[in-house]
Amino acid sequence: MSKFRKLMTVGGLAATLALVTVVGTLAPSGASSHREALQISQDPVADNTDTYAFVSPDKPDTVTLVGNWIPLEEPAGGPNFHNFGDDVKYTLNVDNDGDAVDDIVWEFRFTTKVQNGNTFLYNTGPISSLKDPDFNIRQTYSVAKVENGRRTVLGSGLPVPPANIGPRSTPSYEQLASAAVAGLSDGSKVFAGPRDDPFFVDLGSVFDLAGLRPFNQAHLIPRATEAGVDGVSGYNTHSIVLQVPIKQLTGDKKALTGADDPDSVIGVYAASWRRQTKVLSPSGNDPLSLGNWVQVSRLGMPLVNEVVIPLAKKDRFNASEPADDAQFGKFVLDPEVARLIPVLYPGVKVPAAPRNDIATIFLTGIPGLNQPKNVVPSEMIRLNMGIPPSANPSPLGVLGGDNAGFPNGRRLADDSTDVELRALAGGTPFTPDFNIAPNNKLGDGVNTNDTPFLNQFPYVGTPHQGYASDPHYVRGSATTP
Repeated sequence: MSKFRKLMTVGGLAATLALVTVVGTLAPSGASSHREALQISQDPVADNTDTYAFVSPDKPDTVTLVGNWIPLEEPAGGPNFHNFGDDVKYTLNVDNDGDAVDDIVWEFRFTTKVQNGNTFLYNTGPISSLKDPDFNIRQTYSVAKVENGRRTVLGSGLPVPPANIGPRSTPSYEQLASAAVAGLSDGSKVFAGPRDDPFFVDLGSVFDLAGLRPFNQAHLIPRATEAGVDGVSGYNTHSIVLQVPIKQLTGDKKALTGADDPDSVIGVYAASWRRQTKVLSPSGNDPLSLGNWVQVSRLGMPLVNEVVIPLAKKDRFNASEPADDAQFGKFVLDPEVARLIPVLYPGVKVPAAPRNDIATIFLTGIPGLNQPKNVVPSEMIRLNMGIPPSANPSPLGVLGGDNAGFPNGRRLADDSTDVELRALAGGTPFTPDFNIAPNNKLGDGVNTNDTPFLNQFPYVGTPHQGYASDPHYVRGSATTP
C-alpha cells in the first residue's frame, strides 16, 4: 500500500492527519481577503478577494484556477459598473517544485474603450452580443504566460462580458457570458468577467465579536439563537478563471502516474500589481502610471492576511513574496483569534500554542496528502493534482472524508468556514480531548452559496442582476429582515 493510501486509512489519519483538524484554524471567518489590509481596502479594483484551485470535475486531466477581485460589488452600481483596472496587472501563480518561488505565472492586462463618449450610458440599448454597438463601455484583455524566464502571449483582444444590468439591457445574459469563454494558443481555456461572489459566510456575525447566530446563547454577550445570514449573498465579484492541462503544470511536463507522483503537488496563489508611481492630471485626463511593478495584493490560503497577520504587518504581507513568509511565522503559530474563542465562548477550550499543526496546513501542506517534496514553508493553496474529483463531494473536504477538497486545493463549494470553526475548537475525531459539543457542532449557519455553481467552465455562478438587486436577502439566504 502506498504511503498516501496508508495516510488515507482511518488508522493513518488518526496518526498523521490530526493536522487536518486545524484546517483553517486561523479564524472563525471564512472570508478571504474581503478588505483585509488597510491599503488594499482603499483600492478595491486591485483587491484579490478569493483564490481557488481544483481538479476540474468534468475534465479531470485539467486544473482550474480561479482568482476573484473587487469585493462586495453592488449589482445595481451604475452608471459606471465595476470593471477590471486598466492600470492593474493581475496574476495567477504556480510553484510546482515546493521551493516557494513561482515557476509559472499568468499575467492578465485589461483595456477599456468607450464607444460613444457623448452619452452617460453604459449601454445605449439592449446588448445582444459582445460586439453589439449598444454595448458602450467595453473591456478586452490579454493573457501572457511567464515560464523559465520566457514571456509568451497566449491571447489578446479577448472580450469581457458586460455587467448583468437587467431584463431590458442584458435579456440573454448567460449567452453573453458563454460567448466570453475563450481558448488560448497553448490549449488552455480562459474567462474573465463579472460573476456571483462564490464565497458564503455570515460576515455580520463573525465581525460582531464572532457571535455565531446558531450559538448566540453560548456567547459572552448572549442573544436569542438565530439562523445564519450569508453576508456575501447578492453581491458580485470579477473573476479570472483559467483551465490548464495538468501536463502543463507539472515540473517534468508529463502526465501524472497518480497521487504519489513527486510532481503531483502544486502551490497556487493570486496577486495584483501596480506601477510604483501614479501621476494625476489637473485637467482630469487619465493618470499616468510609471515605474516598476509593485505587488499590492496577494492571496493563497484563505484567512492568513485577514485575521492572522496583525494590522501593522498586513500591507507588508501583501507586498511580500512567498519565499519570505518566515517573517510571519510567529503569527501563524500563535494566532490571536484562537486566544479569543475561550473568551467569547466561556467554557470552550481550544488547543494551546504553539500551533505547529496550523503551520503544516497553511505553510507546508500535509505529509502524504498535499505536501510537495523539499517544501519551503510559504502561504499557498496546495493541490495534489493526482487526486481525482470526488463522485460525492463533501463541503467539509478532507474533514468530511473527501480528499479532493479543502485543504487539498479549494473548490467553490467547500464550506471552509464550518471546517475552520470546528477545527479551531478541536471538535473533530482527530483531537478527542476537544471533540465534544459545542466544539464539534460549530458553524455559522450558512452552508451553501446563494446561487448555484455551473457544471461546466467557468463554474462560478451567473452574476446577480442589477434590476433585481437585493443584497443579503436573495434566494439562499437563511433569514430575511
